[in-house]
Amino acid sequence: MDRRLFLAAAGALIARPSVARASRHQRFPDDLDIRREGRLDDASALEPLRTVIVAREGAILAERAYRGASTARPTNIKSASKVIVTALAGIAIERGLLTGVDQPIAPLLAADLPPPDRRDPRLARIALGDLLSMQAGLDRLSGPNYGRWVSSRNWVRSALAQPFAAEPGGDMLYSTASTHLVSAILTRVSGRSTLELARAWLGPVPGFSIASWSRDPQGIYLGGNEMAMTPRSLLAFGELFRACGRTPDGRQVVPESWVEACWTPRTASRFTGDAYGYGWFLRTLAGREVRYGWGYGGQMLYVVPEAKMTIVMTSATDQPSARTGYRDELHALAADLIEG
Repeated sequence: MDRRLFLAAAGALIARPSVARASRHQRFPDDLDIRREGRLDDASALEPLRTVIVAREGAILAERAYRGASTARPTNIKSASKVIVTALAGIAIERGLLTGVDQPIAPLLAADLPPPDRRDPRLARIALGDLLSMQAGLDRLSGPNYGRWVSSRNWVRSALAQPFAAEPGGDMLYSTASTHLVSAILTRVSGRSTLELARAWLGPVPGFSIASWSRDPQGIYLGGNEMAMTPRSLLAFGELFRACGRTPDGRQVVPESWVEACWTPRTASRFTGDAYGYGWFLRTLAGREVRYGWGYGGQMLYVVPEAKMTIVMTSATDQPSARTGYRDELHALAADLIEG
């Protein structure tokens, strides 16, 4: 055999095993990937949409940014931050700073209660769990009442002075003031700001970080709104809950029982019809049980335990998402992404 032909043949035989090894580790797009990418192409028609991240078991399947946005740039996640405050409450219970969801809130916030002669006796019946499930009974301080509330001199005192629109433990009355009272309680029982607690208690979660967070006139961080983090950071938090409160290295950051408690239906939203647990909405998408956090404008965190998926979507923050139908379009997009 010609020496040059021999060397070429030998080289080919030597190369084949290495090519085979590489092919076993290289991931090629499948039909699901192609359909998902096509759906994200179509999603560019949703004008408010800014970012989408889709992950399964922590591995990012698709990541897209629109209109100059970035998944690595902090954005205001609005009321999606309620799920983070709720997580801190569960950790505080585990650490013994709070006794449990049945603990009355009045003794914890005694300094800001209305004077005895003007105090509704039902305040003594509100428990921590009622705040977390939006069943405190106090008049709502979200929507049209939000601006009036955040213009007050003392947000905690103002929230506790609201008239009762339902009985404690009764109908769901979605109110950011309820989550803010949780933030105030965490601050007082720990002696640390809620931001400090988040950074200390959730700091072990890889990729989790809060870039900024607004405070009330007394310096209490706003429980349930005006928190900035990157979409990737929000994904990291969602992955923590999808993994039953554990980090990838197996560290239990949020008690598994608390994840279950947050995802247990306790009431239902009069606006969406969806069930609500502690900070999380619950509904079915693409035939799967989904838990989701929702912020004004369309800041969404979807966790789909059965499919081992987490999806983050962020949107423009200057327009509503519910009455415009945009939130329903995001639900439809999430369903498509779950199906692939």
